[in-house]
Amino acid sequence: MERKRRTQADRTAATRAALVAAAREAFGTRGFAEVGTEQVVRAAGVSRGALYHQFADKTELFAAVFEAVEAELTERIGALLAGATDPVAALAAGIGAWLTACEEPEVQQIVLLDAPSVLGWERFREIGMRYGLGLVEGVLEAGMQGGGLARRPVRPLAHVLVGALDESALYVARAEDPVTARAEVEATLAALLTGLLRPA
Repeated sequence: MERKRRTQADRTAATRAALVAAAREAFGTRGFAEVGTEQVVRAAGVSRGALYHQFADKTELFAAVFEAVEAELTERIGALLAGATDPVAALAAGIGAWLTACEEPEVQQIVLLDAPSVLGWERFREIGMRYGLGLVEGVLEAGMQGGGLARRPVRPLAHVLVGALDESALYVARAEDPVTARAEVEATLAALLTGLLRPA
């Protein structure tokens, strides 16, 4: 019986993974509004019934895709920052990695353009904060404990920085000249980070 349950759970997980992967490709390429569920189930190789067994509707499927992208970005940027000893350099590297990731068409479409409108602001922020906020808080706390950053309340500061990072990525994504926009944004964020340093 246990083996049967495990086999069923494995099949369910595989179906869900196939749907999320197919939807991610479709949403990232064409955008939420241009993708129908029929296209997703066909690409995933499953039935429409399997889709609605896993997800209430297309919006819930999109939420799963958005969460998968956010988790992957957090893991990618977190790996880059692992072992960093200079908190400002770590934050700057994280900012650079985030802006670079947001230049990828899939990330730009799913995270920056579709997620806020498809999920609504509150849910978009809740999912985004669950991933990026923890990463930023960890870097800030390590920097404050190490003495490189001035001691401040970590949670509100992390919220401010995450908001600045999201707006910066949107600014670059929508700019007529993304190269210049990114240089301007990075210079602005560097000045912001300098203000976090512990006074000498």
